Amino acid sequence: MEIAFLIGRIIVGVYYLMMAFNHFTRVGMLSGYAQSKGVPAPTLAVIGSGVLLLIGGLSVLTGYQPVIGVIALVLFFLPVTFMMHNFWAVEDEQVKQMEMVQFTKNLALLGSALMYLGVPTPWPFTFFGG
Repeated sequence: MEIAFLIGRIIVGVYYLMMAFNHFTRVGMLSGYAQSKGVPAPTLAVIGSGVLLLIGGLSVLTGYQPVIGVIALVLFFLPVTFMMHNFWAVEDEQVKQMEMVQFTKNLALLGSALMYLGVPTPWPFTFFGG
């Protein structure tokens, strides 16, 4: 089971790191989308959310300070899920469906992040001391 947990951590941690990289390399595009959703200070929000994804991704991947990593992910998912993927406010049916998929995906990722709090620390195969 420890190997399965490690493989899952690698997959999820790399996913968050890829999303963080996306936030840092596509600031202009993501800021424009955030602005269209009414996010205040959209450029700062995109960079800040990228930092949260980076912290969460590194924490999950390495097992270092998992509670801090989960907090970072919760701080990312709560506002992003409800502000950026508010499918209930979208009239175009195709866009509404896409936003609903993103909304439910984010809720599932939020739930999985919270489940990490139930794993005793230090996690198996924790790097950098945990």
